[in-house]
Amino acid sequence: MKLEYGKRIKELREKENVSQRQLAEAIGLTRSSINQFEQQYDLIPVKRLNQIANYFHVSLDYLFNFTNILNYNNNKKEIDFSLSSERLKEFRKLNKLTQKKLGEKLNCSASVILHHERGRTIIGTPFLYELCKTYHISADYLLGKIDGPQELS
Repeated sequence: MKLEYGKRIKELREKENVSQRQLAEAIGLTRSSINQFEQQYDLIPVKRLNQIANYFHVSLDYLFNFTNILNYNNNKKEIDFSLSSERLKEFRKLNKLTQKKLGEKLNCSASVILHHERGRTIIGTPFLYELCKTYHISADYLLGKIDGPQELS
């Protein structure tokens, strides 16, 4: 699976005339890590993706290339992981999906869904990306950074 955040991070960084080193220092990483993320040799953790989104004042949906809208009006800086657990469960039930069925659709086990819904594990970037892309749901909404819109247009 090819996530689509590397190109957007690089575009934003170049547009703002920010070096990899400057971005790395601003969010507490090494220049090499930023390069790895831009080249998509390494998966970027959701927490770091959020830091980059906040640094450039853009949405996670924008970084994932789900939308060309840079940011939402009601965007919060922090991820609300307890709310994201609730929203994942709410989303699954609204779409009449069992944990097993959703897991099959996203190529993971039902126990992964269960652990996310109970807040035992933080949603990983590949899972978040695939869920949002498959079902056209906003990553920012799912992670509690915005109250709406829930669905991507």
